[in-house]
Amino acid sequence: MDQITFHYDTVLSDVHMLLPNARHLMTHLNHVGQPVFITKFKILSDPERNDDSESKKDGEKDRNVFQGKDGEEGGNGNLEPFLDEDGDLNITRPRKTPTEGSSRDMACPIILKQSSTELELEDENTKEEADECFKDIIRIEHTMATPLEDVGKQVWRGAFLLADFILSEPVMFRGATVLELGAGTGLTSIVMATVAKTVYCTDVGDDLLSMSKRNVTLNRHMMEPAGGEVRVRQLDWLKNDLCTDADVDFSWTEEEVADIYDNTSFIIAADVCYDDDLTDGLFRTLYRLCSNFTHTCTIFISLEKRMNFTLRHMDISCEAYDHFSQCLSQIQDLVDGRCSFSVEKLPCNFAQFFLYERIEHLELWKVTATPLPSVQIRSDAELRPS
Repeated sequence: MDQITFHYDTVLSDVHMLLPNARHLMTHLNHVGQPVFITKFKILSDPERNDDSESKKDGEKDRNVFQGKDGEEGGNGNLEPFLDEDGDLNITRPRKTPTEGSSRDMACPIILKQSSTELELEDENTKEEADECFKDIIRIEHTMATPLEDVGKQVWRGAFLLADFILSEPVMFRGATVLELGAGTGLTSIVMATVAKTVYCTDVGDDLLSMSKRNVTLNRHMMEPAGGEVRVRQLDWLKNDLCTDADVDFSWTEEEVADIYDNTSFIIAADVCYDDDLTDGLFRTLYRLCSNFTHTCTIFISLEKRMNFTLRHMDISCEAYDHFSQCLSQIQDLVDGRCSFSVEKLPCNFAQFFLYERIEHLELWKVTATPLPSVQIRSDAELRPS
């Protein structure tokens, strides 16, 4: 088998769509037989960010850049939608035709080797030596073109948006205890650990959590200078309790549970509101956690509005985003005597530290949870979300 076939029932992140051909080398198969890739994402320096900003001001076309294994660029220009001869909206999928002398070929993932899951990707000593020379490189293990239930194994633009915000506000997060919900590959947790003290990187599924843990290990060089630590743990939004069974992989210790409730200053979530049931689970989890905090907690949620034409509405709509908006309104209006929530949409005009297309449908929301006086607190049984 020389190439990977992307089936009709799979979804592919735009971050992975147009990477240079030579950089799409698969390293191994994961526990469930999915091909696994490694991509290197470069954190831009001040001059690089300024150069990119100036080039856009000078009228050059947006780079819509996607990154390759060595942080190289590959991408496409903006193509404006237009109407066809019947007056229908005609959206052309952006493509890039390789120019003479260019190494930016069309994405065509190629399998480098197939191996058992126990086989190391490459010699660890060599990796560590290379990392010493590239302190600004984040290496992420991920899959491509997954079924919807496995989208957490890909890298999405919402993760980059939240990572940009973190790097733009290092003082805010310095020394903090942070909980990430639906962390996926762990990219945002890794970025957070470059400034925060302790980051709990949480999701569900042993295969996904193993990938997250692997990525944390691959990026020790990013976190160790600042003293940050990432702990990969299981947190299921559809369950009320944190698993503390020592025999279960990625379970919590009693000390960690206490740390979460006593010290969490920030909760973050990137691009996790694409399914109504999961969105409901997310907000129930936020309520359950914050209503038991004795201190104010700030929540940052990044997401991408994905517009679709639906037969039910006979119009372009975003039902997942509409449901997310309803949940925001409900939690802001919640009055239960334990905790109050305020909601604010933040402008996305902060610096861009990663090369990706920051489209207008990317949003960042801030939710502040403030505990009310203890005299108003009722029993936990009365307030447990249904």
